[in-house]
Amino acid sequence: MKRIIIVAALVFAGFGNQNIQAQDQEQSNNQGPNFSKLDVSPMDVVLFRGENNEPLARVLYSRPQTRDREIFGKLVPYGEVWRTGANEATEITLYDDMTVSGKTIKKGTYTLYTIPQENEWTIILNNSTNVWGAYDYHVEQDVARITVPVRKSPTSVEALSMAFEPIENGAKLQIGWDDHYVEVPFKEAN
Repeated sequence: MKRIIIVAALVFAGFGNQNIQAQDQEQSNNQGPNFSKLDVSPMDVVLFRGENNEPLARVLYSRPQTRDREIFGKLVPYGEVWRTGANEATEITLYDDMTVSGKTIKKGTYTLYTIPQENEWTIILNNSTNVWGAYDYHVEQDVARITVPVRKSPTSVEALSMAFEPIENGAKLQIGWDDHYVEVPFKEAN
């Protein structure tokens, strides 16, 4: 009787093992989509909507991580044009004409470059779009430049982050990373 039980167990284990091996082969021979892993600086979007829920502005940007690195003045050098993120340069789309620091910006899509300094940043809206990094930056394509003060963040921001905060007739675009942030005011053009 013991022999019958042992033989039955071995036969059953053998069939089960073949089934497991067949599944492994099916998975390794899978001809389905080959999706890439999550980017270390994933792309994100921030959208600002008006009173009637219509979109007024959208920002597409990649979110690099701090990962225990010194960010401003080191990874992002002071005094140099920065893509304001990672990978592709950050882009902002304005769905209506807006004013930035008193200058009217026509609706459209612009690259949002910045020049970080220790106490202030220069914010640049540039006509060149669909660009990688700041390698193809050309000052003659600038539509607007404004200078905004750097603020100390009360908490550390691990991943570059952007958000819109509503203000009267517009919104402030907040850009923060590590222990710094800036605010860029956008107002609806009259």
